[in-house]
Amino acid sequence: MTTKRQFVNQAFEEIGLASYVYDLTPDQLTSAVTKLDSMMATWNAKGIRLGYPLVSNPDQSDIESDTFVPDSAFEAITTNLAIRLAPSYGKTVSQDTKAIAKDAFNTLLSRAAVPPEMQLPDSMPLGAGNRLYDNPFTPPPVDPLTAGPDSVITF
Repeated sequence: MTTKRQFVNQAFEEIGLASYVYDLTPDQLTSAVTKLDSMMATWNAKGIRLGYPLVSNPDQSDIESDTFVPDSAFEAITTNLAIRLAPSYGKTVSQDTKAIAKDAFNTLLSRAAVPPEMQLPDSMPLGAGNRLYDNPFTPPPVDPLTAGPDSVITF
């Protein structure tokens, strides 16, 4: 399992602070974990659910906790976190890192994209072959507003 510390260390390495990782203060590590948590919460809100444990309070975040994200998301998380951390340390992210981050994020988007199910109006006839129901029309549309760990709320 990948921990939050591993994501943070890899992101610092991506912006060129690899040799200084052990010189970072606890406040800097806490700030990096907070940015990681907020980035993952944003992705979760966009419907990209990776199993990352979201915290309700930034003070409750533990840098040593497991993240439960698949290995396929590692590059997207580290490079996008590096892009978010770089300005705080006066660093400029290379064009290669930006391109990798964009490509990895688009890969996550393509894996998370699920087209919405087509809802037929309840005035649509089922057809002449329908003999299972007394009602000759389609059932009313299902309300797409659901909530749960794997549900997407659409407005």
